[in-house]
Amino acid sequence: MASLSNRRPVVSTGELLREFVPPPRFQQVRFENYEPNALQPTQAAAVAALQAFSARGARSEQKRSRFRRSAVPEGRSGVYLDGGYGVGKTHLLASLWHSWTGAKCFGTFVEYTNLVGALGFRTAVEALRQFTLVCIDEFELDDPGDTVLMSTLLGELVLAGVRLAATSNTLPDRLGEGRFAADDFVREIQGLAAHFDILRIEGDDYRHRGLPQAPAPAASETLARLALEPESTLDDFDTLMAHLIQVHPSRYGAMLAGVRAVGLQGVSQLTDQAAALRLVVLVDRLYDRSIPVVASGLPLDQVFAPEMLIGGYRKKYFRAVSRLVSLAREGTNLSG
Repeated sequence: MASLSNRRPVVSTGELLREFVPPPRFQQVRFENYEPNALQPTQAAAVAALQAFSARGARSEQKRSRFRRSAVPEGRSGVYLDGGYGVGKTHLLASLWHSWTGAKCFGTFVEYTNLVGALGFRTAVEALRQFTLVCIDEFELDDPGDTVLMSTLLGELVLAGVRLAATSNTLPDRLGEGRFAADDFVREIQGLAAHFDILRIEGDDYRHRGLPQAPAPAASETLARLALEPESTLDDFDTLMAHLIQVHPSRYGAMLAGVRAVGLQGVSQLTDQAAALRLVVLVDRLYDRSIPVVASGLPLDQVFAPEMLIGGYRKKYFRAVSRLVSLAREGTNLSG
């Protein structure tokens, strides 16, 4: 029986760099297959603005080729997508990446901080200067040190003529509001404020539009059948959570290599913040790779303790629940 708890992947620097592309779930997304909600005009407006941003980038690339030097970017150097979870920000960010004609990279905030940790700051800057577009999904303000690090990194990239695009998740309580505000984000990255056009995307979580909440927990027989399927894993939930302590979050994606379905046995409610945040990272990597989840025990929309859902990291937990429930629905189809 295959188990995630037995995996301890080692990821080289070269492999880290090669992974800076949209994850499998977003390989086929384009502006054309984004479906804006007719009741939310900001969604269609965001598509039009990003297409214009991409066109300006193409014109800058033509100038680079013509004059054999770095052209001053036309318009602002960055675009920031501000909105709640599940409104399609990552779909739009990946669509921008796919439409971009120059050298480009795509990663989450955590993946970029891990890259700096692996390469060192100056080497990371030189590695990223080769791109004309750097996409940063889920820009996080959890750690002041990481935020200052990224603001310095992005500042150097802007000076090198690199364009930026970002989405964000943050600590709402730290900003004093129930949801984060774009102005607070651009202040946090200090001198970069003038480089960003801010696009607010309104709407409800598309994963829950007209759909039920978490499916009922799976029966033990269902998990037993799943464990026999090739490229499937089965883990005791508590054992897996203990194992995640031993694996750096930058390696969670590699831990899922070759896995097509994940079984979790005996899901219990998490009350420890550190454990909950590790699960958030794992869920993000599962969602990126479209890996269905089949679970027994507590329903997956109850995995985080109620007090966590009103605390400073609540946006992270709501996003994780949204994604986990979506994967569990896919798992229901798989096991049914």
